[in-house]
Amino acid sequence: MQAPNVDTVLFFRAGAWAILQCHVLQKTSCTFVTQGGNLLSHWPVLMEKPDIIVATPSRLLAHIRAENVKLKETLEMLVVDEADLVFSFGYEDDVRELLENFPKIYQAFMMSATLGVDVINLKKMVLHNAVILKLEESQLPEATQLNQFHIKCEESDKFALVAALLKLNLVRGKTIFFVNSVNRCYLLKLFLDQFGIRSCILNPELPVNSRCHIVNQFNDGLYDYIIASDEIADPKKSGSKQKAKSKRSRKEDKEFSISRGIDFYNVSNVINFDFPQSTDSYIHRVGRTARADNPGTALSFVSIKDHQHLEEVEKALLGEDADDSDTIFKPYNFKMEEIEGFRYRAKDAVQAVTRSAIQEARMKDVKHEIFNSSKLKSYFDDNPQDLQALRHDKPLHAVKTSKELKHVPDYIVPQTLRGNKGGARGKGAKLNPRNLSAPSTSQSGKKFRKRQADPLKSFEFAGLTEKKKKRGKRNK
Repeated sequence: MQAPNVDTVLFFRAGAWAILQCHVLQKTSCTFVTQGGNLLSHWPVLMEKPDIIVATPSRLLAHIRAENVKLKETLEMLVVDEADLVFSFGYEDDVRELLENFPKIYQAFMMSATLGVDVINLKKMVLHNAVILKLEESQLPEATQLNQFHIKCEESDKFALVAALLKLNLVRGKTIFFVNSVNRCYLLKLFLDQFGIRSCILNPELPVNSRCHIVNQFNDGLYDYIIASDEIADPKKSGSKQKAKSKRSRKEDKEFSISRGIDFYNVSNVINFDFPQSTDSYIHRVGRTARADNPGTALSFVSIKDHQHLEEVEKALLGEDADDSDTIFKPYNFKMEEIEGFRYRAKDAVQAVTRSAIQEARMKDVKHEIFNSSKLKSYFDDNPQDLQALRHDKPLHAVKTSKELKHVPDYIVPQTLRGNKGGARGKGAKLNPRNLSAPSTSQSGKKFRKRQADPLKSFEFAGLTEKKKKRGKRNK
């Protein structure tokens, strides 16, 4: 079985072990060959001639060249998962050479979420007289299961919105924030660190072991927020400018894609902090939530420059037969004037995150994860219980934080949320756009009027003359 990236191989392993525990398949041997390490480390296992080999095309080809595995006479079935990503990751030449080392007769399967040009070209290379099975289903779950909202806002307002949503507990459950670049990952994390909100980062720079460990702990409920970049280095678009930059930039894993091939469990919300640049990217991002029969919510921040992308995505999801009145995205009724206090705080927090702070945090995080991934690997092999204690959501301390930002004073809480003990500020509040537009309760109104009547709390005093006038009216 071939997978386009290492993450897909590793997450397939978790599901495969459960399947192989079946009584019928207990005698079936399976080997997973991933990137990294010496080829000799896999040689003893491959010499036992396992029934199933799961690998990336480049790694499998390396073992064939080293004569660690011979498939010319033994291969019976070939399975290519995520076929639409094989060529985009630059495996075209590897696939051609692999086919030369395969027998003339074998059974082949290809799975793909989309049927694009790359899939058609790969089908011509691998399959002969192919039978195509199309699953007729909507690209995303129905509106009863998946709620898709959008907020039209300025770029600077995105940070105020995130701070308000998280600090007021308007977001419930596991949440994935998507951004369009690695730098934006660290910008958002350093911003949230100042507010005392812990989050993890997933991007192509992190080692494979760290990425898989982060996702596993996220699935186990250790983290609530992940900031992810689905930025992929595309070799087809590499030009002279990219070659010049590559000498200075850090090494990124071209095989990594957070929105493809990784299983996230029970994701309640997907927030597009940066709106995706294509319809396919939007579908794969939002597809992380509302899986199986579970409900989910997708919230997209749309700036002026993203309006065209929003219209393209909505047009593609509605289809050609849709009426002009039909819509996919519901407006998230969020009153910006209600969070004016958060806007000033967010502005100060964003200004504190400089370019040098982002680069420092980026380098510090990568070094830390590389240390956890390689230096402690042998220790964790002997002490697997300590691996659970290794956390990835610690503050990076690249920006000076203020204690005041971590606390939300009552005067910046929206009027409609003050005094709601079990409402939006309570534990388990929903991502509900009506929370900021609901009328205030009578109890909160009484407390507000009582506070206004107390001059020590309201800082307002009518004066002695006003009191004398009121007494005179009463006497009359």
